[in-house]
Parts: sequence; C-alpha cells; structure tokens
Amino acid sequence: MPVIRTDNGPQFVSILFGDMCECLDVIHERIPPRTPNMNAYIESFHSLLERDLFRIRSFTTLEEAYEALEAYMDFYNNRKMHGSLKLMPPTKFSAWVRTLEDSSKFHKAM
Repeated sequence: MPVIRTDNGPQFVSILFGDMCECLDVIHERIPPRTPNMNAYIESFHSLLERDLFRIRSFTTLEEAYEALEAYMDFYNNRKMHGSLKLMPPTKFSAWVRTLEDSSKFHKAM
C-alpha cells in the first residue's frame, strides 16, 4: 500500500483526511511532533513549489491548478538543474547513476 508521510497539522489529523486515506487504501504515517527534520525533503520541495508557482499564479478552477502543477513537476524533474545533483535534473542524474560501473564514482561526483 502507498504511504503518505505528514506532520501533525490540523488538515492531516482531521477525520475527513483519515477517511480519505482509508477509502484510497493509503497508509497515513505521521512524523513525531516537533521533528520537522524527519520531513525535510518534502518541506524543502513545498517551499520551492510555493515560491515558484503558488505565489506567482492564481487559479480559478481545480483543473487549471492541476495543469499548472503538472507542468511544474515536468520542469522540476526534467529540466530544472539541481545543485545537489551535479547541476542535472533528477531524470538525467538518475540515468547517469545507472550508467556507472563503479558506484564509488557516484560519491566522488557529489
């Protein structure tokens, strides 16, 4: 079953969210209170998403927001250079890692 990891914000401890997870057969995993570092990667991504998309655009429909989010995810995964990935987008970096015969090169490249 898929797992969603969240903090303990009010939207995630609500009965409605719990019921939705149950209906979709999704496990809801909560991080312990006052431990945002356990969710650091997604918190970092959310700040980028907020800065690069939601602060500069307004949406009038769910479909419009979904299309914009889908376009941003395509950009983020396929074209945006990531400093932590040798200035490559994630898809290119993953392809590069799979070509390495000596995995020690992966660590030296960082």
